[in-house]
Amino acid sequence: MLRIVSFTFNAFSENTYLLIDEASRATAIVDPGAYSADEQRTLRHYLESEKLVVQYLLNTHAHIDHVLGNAFVLRHYPNIPFLLHSLDLPTLRAVPTYAGPYGFAAYEPAEPTGELTAGQVIELGESRLEVRFAPGHAPGHVVLYDAAGGQLVGGDVLFKGSVGRTDLPGGDHATLLASIRKELFSLPDATVVYPGHGPATTIGEERRSNPFLQ
Repeated sequence: MLRIVSFTFNAFSENTYLLIDEASRATAIVDPGAYSADEQRTLRHYLESEKLVVQYLLNTHAHIDHVLGNAFVLRHYPNIPFLLHSLDLPTLRAVPTYAGPYGFAAYEPAEPTGELTAGQVIELGESRLEVRFAPGHAPGHVVLYDAAGGQLVGGDVLFKGSVGRTDLPGGDHATLLASIRKELFSLPDATVVYPGHGPATTIGEERRSNPFLQ
């Protein structure tokens, strides 16, 4: 069974997720937004107090609010794979050019060691995560689907009553809506969606009532 734990970090109120395989304590850190020393201590304390075995660093996409803690994670877990879709490498590499003006002068870049690809299956202890390619908010955006648990870590694709913004470089509204309909709305209604900002929702609730998708 895969348990998902969330933390809300940085000035963008970004949701950082720990995906924890309960049987083995194997853990993936997804979109670490921990920027301040207090945020980083909070994340590290939880990992250590729960005796979690960190095996992956995963980015759904590489906008600044989702990558502020990448270097911190890799400092403490230097041998784990850091995976990102290749189409979002330019997005990641652009972060240092605007981190300072956005108020994150101490941002430290980190380079992925491997790629996330559509249809890839990530083994996490006894759990499995399917990588689904869902561009539109960012060129290389992916979502992570736990079929056995009926849950999805969705980054900034679909929110409760809303969808991801598409006015940033590489964004495209029509592409985003197509990604949602193909990659997310093909999942069961009961699937719980854990977004990059705000509260969790379900596929069924958004299919029925999301005003951007009617």
